[in-house]
Amino acid sequence: MKNGKFKDFMYSLGSFSAGILGQTVSTVAIYFYVDIMKVPASRISLVMLFYGIWNAINDPLFGQISDTTVTRWGRRIPYIAIFTVPMCVAFALLWMPPYPPGAEQSLFWWYFIMIFLFDSFFTIVVLNWTALFPEMYPGLEERARVSALRQILGIIGTIFGVALPFVIVEKFSWKFMGILFGIMGLVTMYASLLGSKERPELAREDSLPFKEALKQTFINKSFLTYVIPAMLVQYTFVALLAVVPFYAQYVLEATELQTTLFLGVLFVMAIPFSLVWSKIISKIGAKQSFIYASAAYSVCLLPFLVAQNYIHGIITALFLSFGLAGLLVLLDVLIADVIDEDEVHTGFRREGMYFGVNGFMIRLGISLNAIVMGWVLNISGYDAYLTVQPDSAIWGMRLLMTVVPIAAMVLSLAIFRHYPLEGEYLDRVKAQLNEIRKKQAEERGDSSASPSTLDS
Repeated sequence: MKNGKFKDFMYSLGSFSAGILGQTVSTVAIYFYVDIMKVPASRISLVMLFYGIWNAINDPLFGQISDTTVTRWGRRIPYIAIFTVPMCVAFALLWMPPYPPGAEQSLFWWYFIMIFLFDSFFTIVVLNWTALFPEMYPGLEERARVSALRQILGIIGTIFGVALPFVIVEKFSWKFMGILFGIMGLVTMYASLLGSKERPELAREDSLPFKEALKQTFINKSFLTYVIPAMLVQYTFVALLAVVPFYAQYVLEATELQTTLFLGVLFVMAIPFSLVWSKIISKIGAKQSFIYASAAYSVCLLPFLVAQNYIHGIITALFLSFGLAGLLVLLDVLIADVIDEDEVHTGFRREGMYFGVNGFMIRLGISLNAIVMGWVLNISGYDAYLTVQPDSAIWGMRLLMTVVPIAAMVLSLAIFRHYPLEGEYLDRVKAQLNEIRKKQAEERGDSSASPSTLDS
């Protein structure tokens, strides 16, 4: 038991690596290049548009390659081992442009190249690490438990990524922060391999061809009614994290330390709430839990529209963290059920393709945020050279913290209500998958093996 918990912890450390690297880029990169390096927000939005197009190609492609890889070391683990180093190097270089603030053209191209390199390597590593989750943990209870552990470590990584950069930069530099976080991401991702394990019998070279794999993925009702809501939810996460530095500084008139504490409160409180949601999910199921978490999250965004000072912001963040924690735990639990259903229907285990398309949709949300945020800041009159922003810009930031993410959540729930994997149908899927595992064990001549309990 203790050994199992140790392996669960080590595997889950990959979430810390993804959190510290991914969230730092999502939260601070636009602020760094727009407010610090003085690149026009419209030019950064252009980069993110091309970034979204690239992700339309690379996420599903890398997922398909992973699904059809067969090596003596597995189909996921080799990619993690090989591409973690270049991922972390690209991350560090993103924060050390060799050009001064205001050199718009040079900085534009530096950001363009570095964000594309980092994202490509990040996709390969994190997609393969995440794809191990449904395979290693087949039952709802263990998925909820390990997902909660992953999110706790991911939240800690996120706290590092969204709250500490300003503290570190104040004492050292952006370059130092990039190198330090790159090393931390490197160490924890490699440590995750100590708890990672693959099932060789699930690797098949004769998987669906790329076009057929895409087709089967996009005609899957369960996936469509999951992935669009999931994209909208992830969009709100990215949108909030990206606008908080602006909102805290100009609306709440917070210092950099107070901004750090604001973000820290939001995510630190999500840690115990993740454990609460693990129990809730096991009791009432993933679909109903998602609905409750989404409702709580949406309602608790409203006070940001009228918050007048830093204390108001902190109190709102405390309440918001409950719904946030539930959504963080649930996203991977839901897609794991989708992957189980797909194996029953197609006969292939295709975590790579599903997480690849899901990753593309998440990146689409990031690109959408950059476009929406850049547009709202521009039309509301935000000026990076002003220490006090006009009232129109203040209201633009308030809208970005409330109306925009709430609208995304309402649309998410309207679509998710059609998600079919619940109740008796989900029970049948789990029973069929148990039979598949039993046949696989018999074909291997492992008569003593019993399939994992795929509870609903």
